[in-house]
Amino acid sequence: MDWKLDLYAKIAPFVAKHALVASNTSGLSITKLSEALPEAIKPRFCGIHFFNPPRYMPLVELIATPTTEARVIDQLEAFVTSGLGKGVVRAKDTPNFIANRIGIAGMLSTMKEVENFGLSYDVVDDLTGKKLGRASSGTFRTADVVGLDTMAHVIKTLQDNLSLETDPFYGSFGTPPVLAKLIELGNLGQKTKAGFFKKQGRDILRFELDSEDYVPAGQKADEVYARMLKKPAAERLKLLRNAEGAPGQFLWAILRNSFHYAAIHLESIAETARDVDQAMRWGFGMKQGPFELWQEAGWLEVAKMVQEDIDAGKALCSAPLPKWVFEGPVAEAGGVHTAQGSWSPSQKTFVARRVLPVYERQLFPEKLLGEASLPDWQTAGTTIAESRALRTWTLDGQVLIASIKNKMHAISPEVMEGLMEAVDVAEQAYQGMVIWSGDAPFSVGADLEATMPAFVVGGADAIDSIEAELQNLMLRIRYAQVPVVAAIHGMALGGGCELAVHCARRVAHMESYIGLVEVGVGLVPGAGGLTYIARRAAEAATRSTGKDLLPFLTEGFTAAAMAKVGTSAIESRQLGYLLDSDLIVPHKDELLYVAINEARAMATGGWRAPLPRPFPVAGRSGKATIMGSLVNMQGGGFISEFDQHIATLIANVVCGGDVDAGTLVDEAYLLKLERQAFCHLIAHPKTHERILGMLNTGKPVRN
Repeated sequence: MDWKLDLYAKIAPFVAKHALVASNTSGLSITKLSEALPEAIKPRFCGIHFFNPPRYMPLVELIATPTTEARVIDQLEAFVTSGLGKGVVRAKDTPNFIANRIGIAGMLSTMKEVENFGLSYDVVDDLTGKKLGRASSGTFRTADVVGLDTMAHVIKTLQDNLSLETDPFYGSFGTPPVLAKLIELGNLGQKTKAGFFKKQGRDILRFELDSEDYVPAGQKADEVYARMLKKPAAERLKLLRNAEGAPGQFLWAILRNSFHYAAIHLESIAETARDVDQAMRWGFGMKQGPFELWQEAGWLEVAKMVQEDIDAGKALCSAPLPKWVFEGPVAEAGGVHTAQGSWSPSQKTFVARRVLPVYERQLFPEKLLGEASLPDWQTAGTTIAESRALRTWTLDGQVLIASIKNKMHAISPEVMEGLMEAVDVAEQAYQGMVIWSGDAPFSVGADLEATMPAFVVGGADAIDSIEAELQNLMLRIRYAQVPVVAAIHGMALGGGCELAVHCARRVAHMESYIGLVEVGVGLVPGAGGLTYIARRAAEAATRSTGKDLLPFLTEGFTAAAMAKVGTSAIESRQLGYLLDSDLIVPHKDELLYVAINEARAMATGGWRAPLPRPFPVAGRSGKATIMGSLVNMQGGGFISEFDQHIATLIANVVCGGDVDAGTLVDEAYLLKLERQAFCHLIAHPKTHERILGMLNTGKPVRN
């Protein structure tokens, strides 16, 4: 505190009149910090707490002081939401605010119950990760990532600023012996390459407090508990509570403790139950917040089970659940989240979401269980046509939206047919069209499970026909008479990437992973991806004084041959899958709003479809140069013989086959080369090995 106060005193004379001053502290009192500032700055001072790692954790907590102007917090919320893509929760100025207060108490509770039930850290992480609807890193691996010293500081904040009088759970806030020992040993987690876990070669080891040494990790809980966790919420909690084994009893104990703690502290740390659940979703990677799960499992039934455990002395403290849990509006509504809003104990009513202009950009915001009044994109607007695989609909009557419904939004023959019809409808009655499928991913590509039976029955000829139809779809979208905009969130792989690059414009969320990955299943891009690379290289060359196409082709060839995927929208732009004219949107829930407005703006601005034109290719000399590099890579053991074979086929397509350098070709010519290469590989035994491996394990096979 003294360091910060001294710093504020030094910078105060130099702070511009319009500048906001904010602290990212997670434990110090924002109000106390503000007291060191001049009166002129106090109205523009607040807390702004980001969660680690800030790229992936959406949560930002905003904390006002009694002197912070309301407009300052509103402006900051708008900037953080739209400019940084964050989910904002406004917290009260209490120790560790909301997410860390609930989250760290939960981790301490977990560590305490681990001691009670004698479970190992790897088993606990197996139980408290994805199986429980939480971050895949579980409990102890999460602590390692955060840093055990950081965790100890957050715990100390609770110890220093709370007491039994202010927090009935205070007795559980002692620093766990294993945490103290690891810090004493200097094993602070990921930053020191050792914490609760450490990697030794290819092996993962876990710490043992008794021996103060590491032993082999990798234990998992009995599969019976995984099956319990897949049951509906009400059945799941009863099964865990009545389980005979320690893992089941442990899971019920940590869930009960989380319900108990959240209910006791809701009024003091947050304005509404929504703030708690959103904070745990966005800050700790939980699928559901504690109140959501409680409500889904049956509000009063779960409340009775928790209170019974409190009365029996099984809970962490003897404080009863608040009266509002059992009586009044919450009990009558069956939970804290309703169509009217979320429960606020301080206001004793259900409070609706904040209304700010920035949230008008979120047409379908992420909603909590019970928030029935928020729109659902799967049924919103006016449906124009719908099949099992695709829904076409509109919100404004001006822009048509096409939403793929298949698993992982894979492109099946039915999707292809629906998109063809959607383009026809858009040209006849709309200003533009947006391809947006709600939740991520944008599309993982062609539906392999739908394609393989066609190959078994009709052989390569059947595949050639399917690929020709897919290529025709891509050209139909590229040359549509209205602008088609791809709204990309998550993965756009293989055919999904090809679908995106053939659109007139792309609007991509920052976390978009775009690439041609067909090499991973022993194939080449066959729906225009390689043709796009060749055309893009030719277009780039026209803007250069050089005449050699190969330098402009190399990056695209390498990306396709190595199945490189852009690990963000920015990297995807560097790989050429997004253009400088494409838009990158920080907040995923603003994607559709921006895409619709972009399609409308393009139409209003006089956009015209491109004309099909021939373009030059690198020819046989360019192909020979690439093949020389491939021979060296294969000889050096960097790629397999089959990898070299696939890459040679890719080089043949992007260079235009056996023609002179600079020969003008059209898209139809290159698409035919793509199909030939694709159909050749689909019959290859090593391709079958890769496809089966991907379908069975979800991971690429290198052969």
